[in-house]
Amino acid sequence: MSSSRTARERVRAELTREITDIARRHLATEGAGGLSLRAVAREMGMVSSAIYRYFPSRDELLTALIIDGYNAIGEAVENADAACPREDHTGRWLAVCHAVRDWALAHPHEYALLYGSPVPGYKAPQDTIAAAARGTIVYGRIVSDAHQAGALNSPGICPPAPAAFSEDAARVRTIVPDVSDDVIARALIAWTGLFGWLSFELFGQFNNVIFDRTTAFDHSMRCHAAMLGLPV
Repeated sequence: MSSSRTARERVRAELTREITDIARRHLATEGAGGLSLRAVAREMGMVSSAIYRYFPSRDELLTALIIDGYNAIGEAVENADAACPREDHTGRWLAVCHAVRDWALAHPHEYALLYGSPVPGYKAPQDTIAAAARGTIVYGRIVSDAHQAGALNSPGICPPAPAAFSEDAARVRTIVPDVSDDVIARALIAWTGLFGWLSFELFGQFNNVIFDRTTAFDHSMRCHAAMLGLPV
């Protein structure tokens, strides 16, 4: 009985993986809004009713793809950070930025699902939050470690964070503890700057303008590091 149940679980896991792999390919051709369980079932040679035993709705399939994507980025970021010396805060920041870019360039349609236009009619459930936070937690740890080491200095180019930002900063401080509102404001600018660059690059805004994008990206992330207060 136990071995039979294990075999069933193994078959289910393999079919689930095949469904999500095919769905990722469909993202490239149909976009997230055009993702169809029936189309995935046809490609697998399954009757459409069978696929609903694995994913009862398109939204549940989208959620699985989103969680997989966030976990993949989170793992890439965690590995990049772990490969750097703990005291090299700037090196850790740059390694994390390049890891996110490398993943995004290798998986542009999954990146678009995570950071592109919202899918009409889809609302991400709470299940996605833990996976989405993995990369952010690493980034927050870099900023916090630099602050605790005395390696985070104000660049003197940013105005003080407005008083109205304080309440929002308190929420962010759960990820970046013991730092001022000014540091949190600069950290948000740097982190969103990373994804702003990637969205421009992946969605064609640099076409026929920026050709050596790796060099330009590295320079931009170093500028963000300096603005954040990391030594460059």
